[in-house]
Amino acid sequence: MSDVSTKPYLLRALYEWCADQGFTPYISVQVDAHTLVPRQFVRDGQIVLNLGADAVQNLHMGNDLITCQARFGGVAQSLSIPVGNVAAIYARENGQGMAFEVGDLSAAPAAAEADAPETPEPPPSDPPPRPHLTRVK
Repeated sequence: MSDVSTKPYLLRALYEWCADQGFTPYISVQVDAHTLVPRQFVRDGQIVLNLGADAVQNLHMGNDLITCQARFGGVAQSLSIPVGNVAAIYARENGQGMAFEVGDLSAAPAAAEADAPETPEPPPSDPPPRPHLTRVK
């Protein structure tokens, strides 16, 4: 059984915190082929999006994807952002929020394991790195 990531839950919690405080939630997204955003607004492989209630419609923050509709230059666009590509969520007004490691959470480990030969993994020689957390006050 695979572990479920805490990232989508933290994103939803911080989004709700921003809304409750009257702040504007922004997300920073690493754009790849699975990210559906207007490419003309992507800079250095990233885009920053306003997810405030005044900026987007039909926002759904699922465990794998964040989807919504937003206007760019007056043109309505559908957005689809893999949760694994979200690098940060923060309040525009004060910068408080949380940064995340960017990684593909939608990859199916079971499919990759099915193709791999069955060989036992050697024990790790070093302990795994400790996660980096950002304090939200």
